[in-house]
Amino acid sequence: MNYELITWLIPLPPLLAFFVIFLATYKNNKLSHTLAIGAAFLSWLLSMFLFAFAVTNKEVIEKGLISSISWLPTADTWFKIGVQVDALTTITLFFVSWTILMIFIYSVGYHNFGQPKGDYDRPGLPPKGAEIVTDDGHHQHVLSIEPMYARFFGFFGLFAFAMYLLVVSNNLLTLYIGWEIMGLCSYLLIGFWYAKPSAKAAAQKAFLTTRIGDVFMLIGLVALYTFSGSLQYEVIFSESVLHGLASTISPVFGLSWAGLIGLLILMGVIGKSSQFPLHIWLPDAMEGPTPVSAMIHAATMVSAGVYLAIRFFPVLSAGWDGTTALTPPMLVMAIIGSFTALFSATIAIAQRDVKRVLAYSTISQLGFMIAALGVGAYVAATFHLVTHAIFKALLFLGSGSIIHGMEHGVLHTQEHIDPQDMFNMGGLSKKMPVTFATFVIGGFALSGFPFITAGFWSKDEILSGAFHGGFPVVFWVLAIAAFLTAFYTMRQISLVFLGQPRTSAAKHAHETPKTMIIPLMILAFFAITIGWVGISEEFPVIGGMVPNWLESFMESMLVGAHAPVAHHSLVPLIVSLAVSLGGLFLGWLFYRNIKEAQADPMEWSLAGFYKVLSNKYYIDEIYSYLFINPSKWLADKVVFKFLDQKVFDGILHGLARLSIWLGEKFRFWFDVPVVNKGGDNLALGTRKLGNNLKITQSGQIQDYLVLALVFSLVGGFLFYLILFT
Repeated sequence: MNYELITWLIPLPPLLAFFVIFLATYKNNKLSHTLAIGAAFLSWLLSMFLFAFAVTNKEVIEKGLISSISWLPTADTWFKIGVQVDALTTITLFFVSWTILMIFIYSVGYHNFGQPKGDYDRPGLPPKGAEIVTDDGHHQHVLSIEPMYARFFGFFGLFAFAMYLLVVSNNLLTLYIGWEIMGLCSYLLIGFWYAKPSAKAAAQKAFLTTRIGDVFMLIGLVALYTFSGSLQYEVIFSESVLHGLASTISPVFGLSWAGLIGLLILMGVIGKSSQFPLHIWLPDAMEGPTPVSAMIHAATMVSAGVYLAIRFFPVLSAGWDGTTALTPPMLVMAIIGSFTALFSATIAIAQRDVKRVLAYSTISQLGFMIAALGVGAYVAATFHLVTHAIFKALLFLGSGSIIHGMEHGVLHTQEHIDPQDMFNMGGLSKKMPVTFATFVIGGFALSGFPFITAGFWSKDEILSGAFHGGFPVVFWVLAIAAFLTAFYTMRQISLVFLGQPRTSAAKHAHETPKTMIIPLMILAFFAITIGWVGISEEFPVIGGMVPNWLESFMESMLVGAHAPVAHHSLVPLIVSLAVSLGGLFLGWLFYRNIKEAQADPMEWSLAGFYKVLSNKYYIDEIYSYLFINPSKWLADKVVFKFLDQKVFDGILHGLARLSIWLGEKFRFWFDVPVVNKGGDNLALGTRKLGNNLKITQSGQIQDYLVLALVFSLVGGFLFYLILFT
């Protein structure tokens, strides 16, 4: 089997589905989602073939499977693009293909395929429901199909293509193309309901915020190309190039070229993976449909940022051998990652929206991964990237199922409540048992529930890496963040599923269709089992009983970098157990008996600080005051009123007045005296000549004959003179 060809083909089916849907099938909903899911399935199948081949062929992982083609001539050489299969590609393709396929299938039920069209539904707005007449003649309100159903699956196909392209690329160019297409797709899908002002604003916010990081990242990639002369990974990550990057001083702050380029690339990671201070776009991305949230938070977008940091870890860590001081990029990652993890976790404990809690959870968990890379825990960061993608996809799809069930209750009761507010829920464990069971599995994985969830093993590895690497501040900050994670997760589970329904809508909620439930069950399976591939051999009792496949598999990727020396200590394990179980217990204790119309217990527990947390530390307001409002003032007062109206318009108006003056002078100096008078005189002369000649016109034929005879004689005489004299 030609595995190079398979690698080339993996991104293509979703791209073809995108074009076919928009060019041919967009009016047929069933055909459109069949094409999209079929394309996602083909990419999944090819990815699984490649995964099975790679994990059973050690030579491929050690040397890599690379296929390149010459694209553009560059003097004596060719600029090449291609694909590459190594350990990181293989692992990433596994979770990307599974999550994408599950989200595609889930979207059919989420967008209410098979339901009637709503009488008041309009493109660009969420469906409002439809009214049907039952067999017994009663009028009933039901969920209605998404008005732009086919359009959604078309955009999803492009989104999936971009992520697959980024993952299989062996060069910076196609990686960056996939990176930017994802930025475009996030804009299109976050603002999918474009007639909704909040969705439109969120799309613009996401696009512009991530562009800030992307500009710096592009500068870093250009600098890396300038230094190495290539965009191919095999050249950039060669020992000679890495040594040159680490040993050559750049003209900026005395940083090595590796340090400078690493910081520039890190800015792109911070923007795409929503790390502080560019984290503000991700919570507002909840304005899009829930499958979009799952794609952004699990399968694509934010995972792409961490993937880039892992892929470029040899550059970020160039000059570090595991015992020396951290490189500048690693130090920045350790600080920003650990701070973001704690910062976002504190915000999540005061959110009421079921998806917004998960959004801040994503930011926090991405902080864990970035911090892990900062302290050199490369394998732990990769491990948590995989497990987080699985259980966060499960949680977001679970939240969509919750909202879907609540929206049914709202339509049934016509109750005017927010179906995403957790305080309007309660008691859904009995109404939605499958959603409840799978959401608990995902929530416990997020909390790091000991031993039986994948999140425990990956998060424990990060804490162990920070502790054994000699970074106590990072360790304790992440431990506190892990405690808050368990707390707000149990808070969410308790408010949504436990106790009694707090609204009529919650009483009439019901389980979602099979197209939504089956993906939840599959992801729940992985949220438990996928952690078994990375159990540390130093783990007490069971360590070594199950091979640490992930660590041995990822060893080939540690080019120019070294993981911290492994030590054995019970401290990280004890802390991990304490923060997970302690946070879950306190979350249950605080929120197990929330009654109708009761305020959040945290509101009186934290007093005024609760308002600060619920308003996200007023970061958006601060940014508005420091950046957005000054930018608007600059655009209005300086650019528009001064530069545009006074300078540019002044110049144009001056040129217009000059043109009018020159036109007037030309008219009086040339047009009137020369053109007009010359034409008039010519006309007068012609008229005068006509008047003089008209006397020869008598109207008598005899006169004309005499005149003709005279002309003939004169002509004959002249002819004679010419010929004979």
